Formats: sequence, structure tokens, C-alpha cells
Amino acid sequence: MVRDGYFYALGMVVVAALLWLLTQSVPQTSLPVLLALFFLWFFRDPERKVPTGPGEIVSPADGVVTQAEWIETSGGSRLRISVFLSVFDVHVNRAPVAGTVKAVEYREGQFLNAMNSLSAVVNEQTLVVLDAGTCEISYKQIAGLLARRIVCTVKVGDRVQRGQRVGMIKFGSRVDVLMPADAVPRVDRGSRVLGGSTILAVLPQPAINSANTTAEVAS
Repeated sequence: MVRDGYFYALGMVVVAALLWLLTQSVPQTSLPVLLALFFLWFFRDPERKVPTGPGEIVSPADGVVTQAEWIETSGGSRLRISVFLSVFDVHVNRAPVAGTVKAVEYREGQFLNAMNSLSAVVNEQTLVVLDAGTCEISYKQIAGLLARRIVCTVKVGDRVQRGQRVGMIKFGSRVDVLMPADAVPRVDRGSRVLGGSTILAVLPQPAINSANTTAEVAS
């Protein structure tokens, strides 16, 4: 459970108690009680089994893949996979790969529906760039129509592990992952994914020259 859930739920419990003292009405107090239960459910933070295979890039969020495409950026061609989170999804975000945080850039913006492709450009967002050793992987936390607060818990210089909790976006939102163009997608548009658990793509690994290895061992 993310601690914010307790704060929201406690607030609704206080409202319910005040309404009960003032009105003694069950119908009027039931709404804040139901909202308290909803907040406790919404801010859930389940444990996840994180894949350990080489080159695997995991989803940073729960949700549905809305885009899996190659795009051109100032740094060249990149594979972008977008995950849309509805209000019913777990909203805790996780690191897609292990690496060192190279950049964290927050930008104010609009609050278009996260399903709108323009949201990746004009909405409030936080970009995090990870140095994974052999390449850079970045992810964007993008606010949606309902989400009005992005929480990023990492800073430049931090070392993160694959699947580590790195923040959340409250209520509805979207998370984009940008990776090298030669990454091999493991999901399609419409795929249902789990943060820290579902493999979005796999980076090609250096080939091992078995003939040279055998020769080296023999020598």
C-alpha cells in the first residue's frame, strides 16, 4: 500500500464521521466511506516477480499497450512502447531496466486524455533517462485527463534495479518507454501488461564465438 492511500482514506473517514454527527444519516455518510475504501484499493502496491534474463526490458506500469512503434528522435531511431493506465490499474511505476539515472526532467503541461497521441508532447510529464551500461533507456511519466500529480522518487546519480519502484502517477495516466531501435518487441498493441513483470522488449546480446572460445581454452 502506498502511504498516500492512507491519507486520502483517513480524510474521507473524517468527513464521514462529521456527516454522521451532523445528520445521523446513513445515506449521506456512505459516500465518503465508499471513497475511503476506493482509495485504499487504488493505492495498492502488490509485489511482482521481476524477470532476470539478459537484455530484458520490463513494463514500467500496469495497463494496456496503446503504441509499439519505431519513431525518429534527435538521437536517432528509437522503439517506443506506450502503456495506458486506467483508473482501475495499479499506478506504482517501476524501472524498466537496471542502470544509473542520467537525467530527470519535469515539464508542466496540459491534461489531455492519455489515449491521445498528443499527450506525449503537450501533457505534464517527467522524463527519466537511465544509463544501462551499453545503451540508454528512458521512460516518461505522462499525466492524463484525471491525473494531476506525477510522483518521481529518483534523482540524477541514483542506481536503480530492474523492476524497482520509481514513483507513481495518481489516477489516470500513461507511461512511454524509449529504447534502442534494435530492441525486439515482445508485446503488441492491445497487450495487457504488469509493471515490473511483463517483458516489453529484449535487447540483442553480443554473440559468443564458440570457435574462438574453444581455441582459447585449448591454448
